Amino acid sequence: MTRFIPSVYTLVFMVALPLNVMAIFVFLIKIKVRKPAVVYMLNLAIADVLFVIFLPFIIIYRFSGNDWFFGDGICRLVTAAFYCNMYCSILLMTSISVDRFLAVVYPIQSLYWRTTTRAWMVCILTWILSVSSTVPLVITQQTYHIMTLNITTCYDVLPVELLHDFYTYYFITYISILFFLPLIIITFCYISVIRKLSSTVIDSTFSRSRAVVLTVTVLCVFVLFFGPTNIIFFFQYLSFYKEASEMLYLIYIVCTCISSISCCLDPLIYYYGFLKCQTCLQSLMCCKKESGSEGEPTFSSKYT
Repeated sequence: MTRFIPSVYTLVFMVALPLNVMAIFVFLIKIKVRKPAVVYMLNLAIADVLFVIFLPFIIIYRFSGNDWFFGDGICRLVTAAFYCNMYCSILLMTSISVDRFLAVVYPIQSLYWRTTTRAWMVCILTWILSVSSTVPLVITQQTYHIMTLNITTCYDVLPVELLHDFYTYYFITYISILFFLPLIIITFCYISVIRKLSSTVIDSTFSRSRAVVLTVTVLCVFVLFFGPTNIIFFFQYLSFYKEASEMLYLIYIVCTCISSISCCLDPLIYYYGFLKCQTCLQSLMCCKKESGSEGEPTFSSKYT
């Protein structure tokens, strides 16, 4: 709790912040926000940056022996920011998955729906849902002083009656709607995409391979980093009906720490999402690349 976890968070902060800030710069200045996929990826990068800038508070908290001295208000903000980022990222990845599904499986029929304006509307609704769902965390006390240890915890210790009553129903509903439902949607979309790519003759084998890599990357990031955290958290609150498990909560804390690594891997989605993004990143690193598609998605134009 006081060594491994803050060390991982420190690494995530040092890697994810510059990568996602660079991604935002590339999207806004180099690529321009003219396609639905760019809109979703831009918002995903913004969500990652907003999460990462709060990590120093958690790092100091863990390195200090789980002693919080920033005040209850900052604790509420940091806790809400963590959950807001997680479920905003999940919803945005779901949107990217649906967008890819429509582009590949229904390329002509989906042209009316896959517009930049509609993508911004989806992102705005995603932010509203993500922020509003964390309101209960903001309006309730999150810091508690433990006399025997002489420390003040942030979110780690909560009143039993609050856990048994409101938080149990809140988080079970929260996780069911914002994780398990998106998981079903993403799985369906990407199975359909992979089947379509496998059965269709695409103009370029290179485009097919990049599309498959993008699909697998998003699915792996979602399942490997968000899956364990939400499943364990779900069973953690189900256990409150019987007896709370401290070991289960410890495993959950470790999983949430590991899930933050997704902020470092999200740029892979941008990198494989657009050839123009790869070109811009390489040019920023003083590398040359042969001229290619001007900002087109990795799929051939037939599927965009």
